[in-house]
Amino acid sequence: MAIDATQPYDDSNIFAKILRGEIPNKTVYEDEHVLAFHDIAPQAPIHILVIPKGAYVSWDDFSARASEAAIAGFIRAVGHVAREQGLVEPGYRLLANVGGHGGQEVPHLHVHLFGGGPLGPMLAR
Repeated sequence: MAIDATQPYDDSNIFAKILRGEIPNKTVYEDEHVLAFHDIAPQAPIHILVIPKGAYVSWDDFSARASEAAIAGFIRAVGHVAREQGLVEPGYRLLANVGGHGGQEVPHLHVHLFGGGPLGPMLAR
């Protein structure tokens, strides 16, 4: 089900539950701004989700409302996780879906970090 990126934040979404400790995860990194963990249905040899700890529906919502510290912390955390996982060489992909046309399924901002092998074309041709 696609998400409307402008909808109000729904604190019953799966990532909110993970942040509250109601659903377990395989954490790879956590700090005051973010939680990063392995995707339960990986689409690449390495597939990690990085989510902000704040209640943001999408990248659009986050970029408009988050503090400078939260934005910087999130961006730095994505880079930290990529380096920690050994993905900088030979490369990796970041993906953030926004809204219905973008294919967003969970109404909490999340960045997919894919790597560990050749990923093919970015979009189906």
